[in-house]
Amino acid sequence: MSIFGNPIQKTTTTYTTDQHPITVETFFPQTNGTRAHPAVIALHGSGGLREGWAEAPASLLAARGFAVFVVHYFERTGTVWADDRSARENFEKWMKTISDAVTFVGTQPGVDGQRVGLLGFSLGAYLALSVAVIDPRVRAVVDYFGGLPQELIERARQLPPVLVLHGEKDVVVPVSEARKLEQLFQQTGTSYEIKLYPGAGHGFFGLEMLDAGQRTLKFLERNLHG
Repeated sequence: MSIFGNPIQKTTTTYTTDQHPITVETFFPQTNGTRAHPAVIALHGSGGLREGWAEAPASLLAARGFAVFVVHYFERTGTVWADDRSARENFEKWMKTISDAVTFVGTQPGVDGQRVGLLGFSLGAYLALSVAVIDPRVRAVVDYFGGLPQELIERARQLPPVLVLHGEKDVVVPVSEARKLEQLFQQTGTSYEIKLYPGAGHGFFGLEMLDAGQRTLKFLERNLHG
């Protein structure tokens, strides 16, 4: 299978966190040679992993030379769908699960463990940024309509480069969360890019999704392909 680039190979594997097996869907570029690929760990939102959720974006990134790992982190807590209460109760367990995923990804053949980024959507973006605050192995973060809990904003120092993509009409995660991030990044000297979409809510469609995808690809190429 290929999409706009190198052929790719999709497989499924598992790793263990706190004695819990976690499913990982992997999308690898099939290229000649032995060059190690930068890795992107993709994190879903509160709705969980719907069938085929990550197929197109993960395939696109893999075709452009990234090893992509879609982590089923809800398996750590047996969660299907997360409301505010369960998200608060399980947030630290999911952070540990994702940090363990960074360890796992860094040991995989064909992966450069020094170039691992996180890409998160909504709850997954909150988790990606939160892990980046405490785990220096994370080299880049893409935040789709997420944010950072206040207690971690207060702890944060300089983060890796971050791309923030947010709709100004988002009623689930208000755009004020993106503006708080921008203020934090300016205070800490974090390298960042931000794009706010005036007509978008909690999710992108059509031209907005196309623009966000192009920005994501260019950002990851700049910060992980180097």
